[in-house]
Amino acid sequence: MRRQPDWDNELSKDTKQRRHNRRRSKGNADEQYMDKESSEFIRSLESSKGTGWMAEKKYKRMFTEIEEGLSGVLGDGPFEWVDRRVFDAVFDRLTLMSLYKLMKSGIIDTLDFPIARGKEAHVFHGTGENGPIAVKIFHTSNAVFKNLVQYIEGDPRFGGLRRRHRDLVDIWVRKEFRNLSRLEKWGLSVPKPLGTHKNVLVMEYLGTDTAPSPRLRDVEVADAQSVYEELLEFLAVTWQKANMVHGDFSPYNIMWHGDKPVVIDVGQAVVQSHPKSQEFLVRDVTRLVEWANKNGLDVELAEAMYDVLEMDLSHIDMKQEEE
Repeated sequence: MRRQPDWDNELSKDTKQRRHNRRRSKGNADEQYMDKESSEFIRSLESSKGTGWMAEKKYKRMFTEIEEGLSGVLGDGPFEWVDRRVFDAVFDRLTLMSLYKLMKSGIIDTLDFPIARGKEAHVFHGTGENGPIAVKIFHTSNAVFKNLVQYIEGDPRFGGLRRRHRDLVDIWVRKEFRNLSRLEKWGLSVPKPLGTHKNVLVMEYLGTDTAPSPRLRDVEVADAQSVYEELLEFLAVTWQKANMVHGDFSPYNIMWHGDKPVVIDVGQAVVQSHPKSQEFLVRDVTRLVEWANKNGLDVELAEAMYDVLEMDLSHIDMKQEEE
């Protein structure tokens, strides 16, 4: 018989953790991270080994075929941002081979300009056969994924885990694609996954012709109550219907697109049978409650947890799978 979740213990642990966090420095962790990331980014440019390998016979033909499609990220046009040194740091040989496969299959036509960069990946605006797409290219040359093993170990969908960095990256990308697919089948508001190969994930683009949609943390919503209820139902459907938990649910990982929230960055989402799923769920609900409180709503964690676990979702059905 399956052990019943001890939610009281999980909530108690979370309360202790928040008290501990209040005693820590009040410095803005996100600003510190961005400063560190920028410094590392600059160092990576200085240590770039060049792009001479592209002229090697076994790569030259491939690169010649896709070079025009990559012109937007080579520093051409109005969105000049990536020069040849940065290109070398992001688009290594294996990444270009993945893009080549996706271009030949028709999923990607062109990469137009960069829209985001982070510790795990760079994201580019692209064009596919049906219009704008987002192309998320995960880094293959750093060790950030070693810190994310906790989200992979214990997930029965990804057994036989290898610790080599490249293997972790490939597993992580497949995991995000499958998580997006699973959530989308339940009608949840996430970017539609379109394709993947190795360390490249292609999905629906959220934004305008020139810029991505903002994150929830960067906008003022007119009706915080309705947004809170929509996000609370997202967590409830994810847990009760999709049998998953997001694992990193915060205003940083929610975009504001078309006057509604769209949840992104689901690579760390785990299934209910994962040994830390209950801990992750409490953390997700806590972050939603904190957002609600900051936006003037009187919401308690225990009340929100009850809603996520017991919400009546009889009106929610799995969408018909596409042929």
